[in-house]
Amino acid sequence: MKKFLLIDDHVVVRAGLSTLLQKAFEPAEVFEAANGESALQKLAEQKFDLVILDIQMPNTDAQILLTEILRKYPGLKVLIFSMSAESVHAKRYLKFGAKGFVSKEAPLEDIIKAIKIILENRRYISEALASHLANEAFETQTDNPFNKLSAREFEIASLLLTGLTVSSIAAKFDIKVSTVGTHKARMFEKLGVSNLLELKEVANIYNL
Repeated sequence: MKKFLLIDDHVVVRAGLSTLLQKAFEPAEVFEAANGESALQKLAEQKFDLVILDIQMPNTDAQILLTEILRKYPGLKVLIFSMSAESVHAKRYLKFGAKGFVSKEAPLEDIIKAIKIILENRRYISEALASHLANEAFETQTDNPFNKLSAREFEIASLLLTGLTVSSIAAKFDIKVSTVGTHKARMFEKLGVSNLLELKEVANIYNL
């Protein structure tokens, strides 16, 4: 029997994915966690075949959580399941040890395919991401300044590029507007930009 742990702050997402897993991998046990703290508690209680992790949750730094999970449980398979842009986030999370990245907007058959591939101890990369990585390999720009950003700074940069305001980002992560402002200021300094227009120009150069 396969055991899955779903880490996502949205109850509806967890319920839907739980139903999908129980049907596709019957018999299966599906456990749920709404944040990093409860996820680590459940991981300490029993072993799982696969962890499915969202990367944008209030009060949870997903990159730090992923690193902590893999430090405590080497070899544990983790699939990133997120609304965040695959072309922007997937490479970073694969680098930190995730076995795959699937968009929440992907067809059900792609989600099941990704899970099956990872359970077979292989890495899942979608056709779209494979194409993006292939194109990136031909880029002459190797010193990507976005690699200097922390996980939270990178998330905030990505959300600003989608058009979200500082106050909207603060509400999304359940943190203070001033905290987002501090991250934004540090991110701008590291990227050498002073406004959103310049941020977009740098992002275009590096295909973000």
